[in-house]
Amino acid sequence: MVRPPAVPTRLVLAGLIAVLFAASPFAGAPARAQDTGAGRTSHGVAMHGEPKYPAGFAHLDYANPDAPKGGTLTQAMTGSFDSLNPFIVKGRTAALVRDYHFPSLMARVWDEPFSLYGYVAESIEMPEDRSWVAFRLNPDARWHDGTPITVDDVIYTVETLRETGLPGYRRNYGRIETITRLGETGVRFELSDEADRETPLIIALMPVIPKAWYEAHPIEEASLDVPLGGGPYRIAEVDPGRRIAYERVEDWWAADLPVFRGQYNFDRMVFDYYRDQSVALEAFKSGEATLRREFSADSWATDYAFPAVDAGEVTLATLPHDRPSGMRAFVFNTRRAIFDDRRVREALIQVLDFDWINRNLLHGQYERIGSVFANSELAPVGVPDGRERDLLEAHRGAVPGEVFGEPWQPPASDGSGRNRAAFGKARDLLAAAGWTIEDGRLVDGDGKPFAFEILLGDAGDERVAIAYADALRRLGIDVTLRTVDSAQYQGRLDSFDFDMILYRWIVTLSPGAEQDLYWGSRSAKTQGSRNYAGITDPVVDALIAEVADARDREGLVAATRALDRVLMSGRYFVPLYYLDEDYWAWWGDLGRVDYDPVYGSVLESWWMER
Repeated sequence: MVRPPAVPTRLVLAGLIAVLFAASPFAGAPARAQDTGAGRTSHGVAMHGEPKYPAGFAHLDYANPDAPKGGTLTQAMTGSFDSLNPFIVKGRTAALVRDYHFPSLMARVWDEPFSLYGYVAESIEMPEDRSWVAFRLNPDARWHDGTPITVDDVIYTVETLRETGLPGYRRNYGRIETITRLGETGVRFELSDEADRETPLIIALMPVIPKAWYEAHPIEEASLDVPLGGGPYRIAEVDPGRRIAYERVEDWWAADLPVFRGQYNFDRMVFDYYRDQSVALEAFKSGEATLRREFSADSWATDYAFPAVDAGEVTLATLPHDRPSGMRAFVFNTRRAIFDDRRVREALIQVLDFDWINRNLLHGQYERIGSVFANSELAPVGVPDGRERDLLEAHRGAVPGEVFGEPWQPPASDGSGRNRAAFGKARDLLAAAGWTIEDGRLVDGDGKPFAFEILLGDAGDERVAIAYADALRRLGIDVTLRTVDSAQYQGRLDSFDFDMILYRWIVTLSPGAEQDLYWGSRSAKTQGSRNYAGITDPVVDALIAEVADARDREGLVAATRALDRVLMSGRYFVPLYYLDEDYWAWWGDLGRVDYDPVYGSVLESWWMER
């Protein structure tokens, strides 16, 4: 057996989707040139350059085509769920409904920054300017009940989700200006002027939903009705709020296509829900869960010395990775008046003593975050030059001068928990912003105290939040902590009903349109988006557009670094920390191919040894 390496954090939380390859382009389509116009046709497409896998490949490098099928993989989730509808804001959807139960128009592989290959659509065509995109459907594509997946289903998906879907769907599919049917298996989308170069690929990632089923079941509402699907697994068991189980579709129409050979090997994938991480860990230690990803360095260091480990029944693995860190941070909601002054935010950043937290609470295992894209080539380095500097120069005078210097670094801390220099700077900044100390309390010019709440959705974050709150209280700030259940937490995030939260944005090696959902001005006003900081900066908007419209990898790196410099200069976050390795534990024997994709090992290519 070969032990599996790290699974990317983003993929663990959202579920890994293996990808389907169909080598045939629009071959056999009548009068293709008349249908779609001059463009390029391909079985796959990359955001920049050409995709890695050529037509006719046998299988993905990280999959074993001879992997055995069978077994049950059980994982422990925290929180609850009340819906099987993953396409709308309402409700809290059970784990992996979108990824396991539903198919995609095309799908992504994990050993390239951003490349898509055929799935429901066996090929894609678009011109060099990417002003339109056309797809030819695989005639073998079927729903679980055996009925064909049709162009009608694809068109219905677009028209429905751009009206009632999640903010990302509404934004991206809203950029489709006209839809043209091309015979029985083709469809072409003309894009509006708001579309960027990534838009065709975002459309290609579209989940496809069955028109007939959803016409009879309103998609606007959260529901526990099991929908008709077409993915590699079907929903087999639902215990609302407690468990969802998937069973492998043995007659799945795509099972023997090259990109799926050796993937989706477990017969059942089970997700049991527990109140919090401590209870979920105990479920794993007792053998009720098969596999666990541990996100807490403290827990990894202290909670995994139990008899099954000593007996060799449980394998522990600490595995390195090279994925971008993302931004894990205490987040200021700048919609709140107390946080609308950059000097105030800077002051509150100063007093977080990372060295003390890392040593005393995290066993010294974490690295401090200084960039949204730390741990990757997308993080700024040195003084901006070349294309990166040109992008920033276009906004000189509208951005702080610091963006033209060395990248932002978190304030140094001395590990004492009472860094006098940091507290002195914080007090000076607060005073400049109009806040003074009266009777030990920080107040504004009207005598109103500086008071706010830190909202948490995981009890495991409480110790770090308590340490930070203690530091803030030494500034005279009245800070309260509130931990709520996962459903309430998500509901308050969706409506921006908080002062400060602890959150993590997950990013990839190919950032694009999702950056608008994270930091864009329109998203700041859109409930359900992830612009929790409330950022409304036209320079940020312009640089997001540059990221999404980059025509080559060099341009993407330059635009991303420029965006990062401007975001960090805004002081919207109190950056925390990341791990440059993954912690995994599992019962029994699991196998995988001895090859590590750029994003880490893909769970759906693992198998259970017999």
